[in-house]
Amino acid sequence: MRICGTAWAYGDHVDTDAIIPARYLMTSDPHELASHCMEDIDKSFAGGVHPGDVLLAGENFGCGSSREHAPLAIQAAGIGCVVAASFARIFFRNALNIGLPVLVCPSAAREAETGQRMEVDLETGAIANRTLRTTHQAEPYPPFMLNLIAAGGWIEYTRRRLQAGEFNRSRTGH
Repeated sequence: MRICGTAWAYGDHVDTDAIIPARYLMTSDPHELASHCMEDIDKSFAGGVHPGDVLLAGENFGCGSSREHAPLAIQAAGIGCVVAASFARIFFRNALNIGLPVLVCPSAAREAETGQRMEVDLETGAIANRTLRTTHQAEPYPPFMLNLIAAGGWIEYTRRRLQAGEFNRSRTGH
């Protein structure tokens, strides 16, 4: 699975309030959340992001409250992957729950600048900065996680498995 797009680069400790300000938490509509994503730190983000763009950040991305709105707003805005030096644990988990790919790669995150062309290969973990002609290596996703991401997260992944009858087999053999 390849993701190609423009870089949106941010620094360390971007918290969930910066990703989606608390004043917009009365909705869970992805499109409404996307229209306000990052607005307090980057007014150009919501109107400038395109499907497949890559958000890069420093240490502890997604820190703060455990709101699930933050990765949802990023995904709905069109971001195809988030690459950071490190993630707040709850943000990392919430992102994967909805099928938003997140990769830890400090060197790629620190090098990138907004506007550069990026390519991310989730199968190999390769993160290429096409503008600078550099490549960085993150831990690749195992096939199971690639399937979960392709499905759109845990709920859709489980729904598909249920529809395929994968959970209807008896564990006792009767």
